[in-house]
Amino acid sequence: MAQQSGNQGAYTALDIQVLEGLEAVRRRPGMYVGGTDIKALHHLVYEVVDNSIDEALAGACNRIEITIHPDSSVTVEDNGRGIPTDMHPVKQKSALEVVMTTLHAGGKFGTGGYKVSGGLHGVGVSAVNALSEWCEVEVRRNSQVFFQRYERGIPVEPVKVIGKCPPEVSGNKTTFLFDREIFKDEIDYRFENLSQRFREMAFVTKKTQIRLTDQRSHKEATFYFDGGITSFVRYLNRNRGVLHPVVYTEKEVDRVGIEAAIQFTDAYAESVYSFANTINTIDGGTHLTGLRSAITRVINDYARRSNLLKDTDANFTGDDTREGLTAIVSIKHPDPQFESQTKVKLMNAEVQTYVQQVVGEKFFNFLEENPSAAKAIIQKCLTSARARDAARKARDLVIRKSALESLTLPGKLADCSERDPSKTELYIVEGDSAGGSAKQGRDRHFQAILPLRGQILNTERARLDKILSNNEVKALISAIGTSIGETFDLSNLRYGRIIIMTDADVDGSHIRTLLLTFFFRYMPQLIEQGHMFIAQPPLYRIAYKNQVRYAYTEQEKEKVVKEIGTSADKINLQRYKGLGEMNPSQLWETTMNPENRTLLLVTIEDAAVVDRTFDMLMGEAVPPRTRFIQTHARDVRNLDI
Repeated sequence: MAQQSGNQGAYTALDIQVLEGLEAVRRRPGMYVGGTDIKALHHLVYEVVDNSIDEALAGACNRIEITIHPDSSVTVEDNGRGIPTDMHPVKQKSALEVVMTTLHAGGKFGTGGYKVSGGLHGVGVSAVNALSEWCEVEVRRNSQVFFQRYERGIPVEPVKVIGKCPPEVSGNKTTFLFDREIFKDEIDYRFENLSQRFREMAFVTKKTQIRLTDQRSHKEATFYFDGGITSFVRYLNRNRGVLHPVVYTEKEVDRVGIEAAIQFTDAYAESVYSFANTINTIDGGTHLTGLRSAITRVINDYARRSNLLKDTDANFTGDDTREGLTAIVSIKHPDPQFESQTKVKLMNAEVQTYVQQVVGEKFFNFLEENPSAAKAIIQKCLTSARARDAARKARDLVIRKSALESLTLPGKLADCSERDPSKTELYIVEGDSAGGSAKQGRDRHFQAILPLRGQILNTERARLDKILSNNEVKALISAIGTSIGETFDLSNLRYGRIIIMTDADVDGSHIRTLLLTFFFRYMPQLIEQGHMFIAQPPLYRIAYKNQVRYAYTEQEKEKVVKEIGTSADKINLQRYKGLGEMNPSQLWETTMNPENRTLLLVTIEDAAVVDRTFDMLMGEAVPPRTRFIQTHARDVRNLDI
């Protein structure tokens, strides 16, 4: 029998810690809302709104209002049935207090409260309460207005009646202020992130009005869609040429509601999004797998039956059949199984079969009834297959060439000596001038420099075979080491940080957008896994007597000038138009030194909005881009002419 090591402490019943009430949530917020970062902060709002959406799915609510107050407290109000307030038979306290203060308490576990809900563990609103400095709930129900206040999840007093309301009026009003003891960074809600999420919710919960008001910035947005996910597909394809009308299907199979909307376009990228009980499952799951496999199978079957694929031709792959595809699949499941509380991936195995059947039947009938649309879709798949074959050969050539040359890296790359990717960074710099300063100013131990000549290829308007023949793109792929597309392998990443460093002018912004377009379309994992950054070079060098300071924004410049406290004509103010204007030591000090620099992490908060934005900015259609420029012209600062 093994003996206990002498230096190990005794392990007794005293070491077993029991966390009462909601204390577990405060100790481990990552288990309940995914962490304490800005994404988790927004998740608090989504959890409360999800409860109102559940009421809408039950047919009891058609209006949801979200208000961000000046102090960053948030109110979510709906016209649903209202949380029950009568005495809970087991807990012997108001059901409202039970719901707000007890994990795994709610109307989503039995068969009475909700047929379908976005809730997973029933921890949602109670977790929000636990992570809030304070939270107040008003319930309008049975002609009365009930109220309770909580501080860090603990009720201040029992549920009480504070007024009356008409019998026909009902609903919940929840107001909470997130706790800065938990969310310690200087973070706050972003109107754009919230509005995008609520737009998606409105698309997949048709005929429900969702209104967002931000009292901090006086911004408002109201979303209401009669057409549901058909409207969503049209919204995503506003700037693209479409090959046929939207194909829509809706059916219930074994109590699982299935909706799908499909439309092929002239674009090269795939835009497919999945939802489960109105929640955007950003990592997909069984419903997305079912949709994709149905589309590929139906296109191959139809192409064979119609002799559009010859006997000698291989079947189309999933990549061939998804080029230019825009599709939404939305399922409503009475018992959804997600991968985690943040609900990013659906796991129910039976859903794949159900979606395959429903989508396959509808899509095949559409192709049979619309031969011209079917021919256009299959022609696109044929072109995609040929281009993909050419791209594979080009990629194999790049990989084979690297292998033959013992993984020789691009000649223009100034590599670093460190070989551990977790400690290294690659600066992608525009032009030889800036590249020269960066190479001289860097720390050669862990910083590598790759200068690119001018603007790289616009990858939004080109197929992969053409992209792989571009020298600048080839240099990027070789330097990063992961390959791209279906052969992408993150384990081969040579640098833990990929940093785009361009001039602070219009050309620099354009080059940065071209690079981000490439990474978003062909190496999205780099962004998703937190490897992509944007360097922030200073806009101004401010010198006065023997002191030199740098300003990264117009506001910072004004602040520094004010702090110096002398007349402007005595200050030497230099506006940097390009990185090449800085000498190596200045570039190191301001933009590359980890102790002083500012790096912006590139994230994909919502793939659908990023997809549409890149398509609008970099795609073929000119009018949407013109509208965007006209709309935002007054917001432009530091425009170099």
